[in-house]
Amino acid sequence: MSHDHHHHPRTSDRRALTIALTLIAGFMAAEVVAGLIAGSLALLADAGHMLTDALALAAALVAARLATRRPSGPWTFGLARAEILAAQANGITLFVVGVFVVYGAVHRLIDPPDVRGGFVLVVALAGIVVNLAATAVLARADRQSLNMQGAFLHVATDLAAFVGTAIAGALVLLTGWDRWDPIAGLLVAVLMLKSAWMLVRESGRVFLEGSPEGIDPAAVARALAADEDVVEVHDLHVWTVTSGFPALAAHVLVSPDTDCHGARRRLQHLLEEQYHLHHVTLQVDHVARRGQPVTLRRQ
Repeated sequence: MSHDHHHHPRTSDRRALTIALTLIAGFMAAEVVAGLIAGSLALLADAGHMLTDALALAAALVAARLATRRPSGPWTFGLARAEILAAQANGITLFVVGVFVVYGAVHRLIDPPDVRGGFVLVVALAGIVVNLAATAVLARADRQSLNMQGAFLHVATDLAAFVGTAIAGALVLLTGWDRWDPIAGLLVAVLMLKSAWMLVRESGRVFLEGSPEGIDPAAVARALAADEDVVEVHDLHVWTVTSGFPALAAHVLVSPDTDCHGARRRLQHLLEEQYHLHHVTLQVDHVARRGQPVTLRRQ
C-alpha cells in the first residue's frame, strides 16, 4: 500500500532564494564597478568569489523549481532529486573554493603583500550588511531541505568570510601586521571545508539510498516482526527520495488465518506513528500452511 506524499519546496523557499540571489548578484555587480574604478585586483577577485555564490543560489533556485514538477513518464518520482543534486554541487563548489582560499592564504603567509587595511575594512563591512540580509532571509526557509541548507551554508560562510576580513582589516590598521588577512582566510576556509563535507556526505547518502538519518532498518524490521500476526519480514528497504521524503518497502508474511489487509493497515499505522514513514509499500502475504501441498508446474 503506498501514499502519494511527494515533497515539494514551499513557495516561500523559492522566494527566499530569489531575494538572496538578487542581493548577492547586486553586491557582486557593485564590486566589479568599484574594482574597475579603483583599479583594485583584490575587489575584482572577491567579485569572482561572489560569482560562485550567485551561481550556487541560481542552481538551488532552478532545482527547487524542477522539484515542483509532478511525476510523469519515466520520472515516477518527478524531479525531486534535482534538489539533492544541487546540494551536492554546492558542497563540491564550497570545497573547491575552500581549497583555493587555503592555497592563497598559505602563499600570503609566506610572502605577505601590502594590505590596505582601511579599504579592506570598508568593503568587508558592506559585504557583512548584504550577506547578513541574505542569511536572514534564507534562515527562515525550510532547513530540512538539503538544497536550502546548501544555499544557506554558501551565504553563511560568505558572511563569516566578510566578518573575518573586517576583523583582519581592523587589525592591520591597528598593528600594521599584514599577515592578519591570510590568518582570517584560513579560519574561514575551515568553515567552508566543514560545510562542504556535510553537504557532500548527506547528498551522497541520498544518492546511494542509505537509510534516512535517525532510522535504523534493523529496528524497523524488529518493530514489524513484533506484531503477533507477523511470521517473517524480509526484503526491507528504507531510503530517502529527497529531503523530507523518506520511503519504505518490505515483504511481510503473516499467519494463515490473519486478515492480511487489516495487518497491513496496522503495520502502516505503526510505521507512521513511530518512524514518521508515510510513503510505505508493504507486500503482505499469508505464510504457507505446514500441510499445504506444493505443486510444481512443468513447462
